[in-house]
Amino acid sequence: MKLSFPVRIYLAALILRLIPVLLARNLGIGLDDMFQYDMLARSISSGNGFRWYAQEDLRQLEAYVNFDLSTASGYDPRYGMYTSFRAPLYPTFLASVYYLSGTGFERFFAARAAQALFLGAPLAPLTYLVARHLIPNSESQARASAWIIACYPMLLVYPLGLGTENPFFVLLLASFLFLLKALYVPSGWNMVFAGLFLGLTTLTRSVILPFAGLSILYFLFLHRSKATLVGLAFVLLISPWIIRNSLLHGKLTGIETSMGYNLYLGYHPQGNGSFIFGPSLDLLTIMDDSKRDQVGTERALAFIREQPERFLPLAVNRLGFFLGLEKRVLMYFYSNNILGYIPAPALLLTSVLLLLPFVLICLLSAFSLPLMAENQKSTLLAILFISYMFPHIFILSEDRFHLALVPYLAILSTSGWVFLLNRIHWKSVNRRLVLVSVITAVLLIVNWGFELHRDADKIAQILGPHGNTSYFPY
Repeated sequence: MKLSFPVRIYLAALILRLIPVLLARNLGIGLDDMFQYDMLARSISSGNGFRWYAQEDLRQLEAYVNFDLSTASGYDPRYGMYTSFRAPLYPTFLASVYYLSGTGFERFFAARAAQALFLGAPLAPLTYLVARHLIPNSESQARASAWIIACYPMLLVYPLGLGTENPFFVLLLASFLFLLKALYVPSGWNMVFAGLFLGLTTLTRSVILPFAGLSILYFLFLHRSKATLVGLAFVLLISPWIIRNSLLHGKLTGIETSMGYNLYLGYHPQGNGSFIFGPSLDLLTIMDDSKRDQVGTERALAFIREQPERFLPLAVNRLGFFLGLEKRVLMYFYSNNILGYIPAPALLLTSVLLLLPFVLICLLSAFSLPLMAENQKSTLLAILFISYMFPHIFILSEDRFHLALVPYLAILSTSGWVFLLNRIHWKSVNRRLVLVSVITAVLLIVNWGFELHRDADKIAQILGPHGNTSYFPY
């Protein structure tokens, strides 16, 4: 029996993702975000609730952070304290894996294998299904976009990290698929599933709230009362966690209380709009999540009032970081000797293989504009891009944040490829859109050139004989 293309591309994507997972079988985790998600997952799987920083965990961090427990009401040394700093869905996913694998060292391999199986590999067939809706008359383009995601280097290794991006990418793609279905077949089930997946995505990373809100409003505009099912399913799914956090802090609280922390980093005088080590530890000593959120927000607003002229330049910086080359993770892992020494030619080749795919799909996507029809699907896609990028531009940005948009860029890049390969009939093409495409491509190239120039000293050091022991902070 011949397998369908979605099944075949899923199996291919799974095999490619299992290779790094198997090679990293003995890899642990660092004392960073992964450590926090691991703490929460261990607590949940043990039946102790959504808690972190038990005394045993604090001991591992004593050399780095001096936690202030004086403001931490309800702290239990054995179990830690209840938290609202992180969204709940990803730690719950990890906890389900730990429940089956146990909480010994083998849990890391189990988590990575589960992420490859259930979160990473499904991106490829979902990209195919979304492409069939966005480009309904081209099976070849849909398949090509799925292969891009199946083989995309950074997405191949992402299951190695214990981070919210793993479920976020696939849930956002599933949300978008059901929204596309509901656009033209506004059945009750399509509406409900669109709302449910939007809710699950938001419970993974609340940064997607602007897209969820705008897409619900857009559906209400298009389909009136029937679209209330999208909003109702969404609200019913996220409300229990909002109620839980509000009861925890005695005031109305959102899905996660990390906004103040991110604003503090995003506007810190020593920062450039992206994550910076050093100031990133300043607020971690405050154990009360609500207090940390308040302090971070107040200090960020103070930074803005003291230097208002930095506001727009920081926003431009963040846009550049968001669209930046995917080199930050590679530089961190290599410079901290996690990968060992790699000769400069091999390291350069590895870097090109990792960085070039994003460059190519971005440039090709820019040239998809002249072929895009003005319809409800393209409007929804524009809402996604704008509403997802907007918070990062004005809060905090890194190159890894653009990975959530890579499946859509892969789809658009196939249209750009078709446009560039075919002879352009200038009478039938909107020349203004062609000009916009050219300007967009030039601006992207300028941004990447500026980035390489800015980091030239670090790059030269990494390519040197002792680059693997440069020990750059993330």
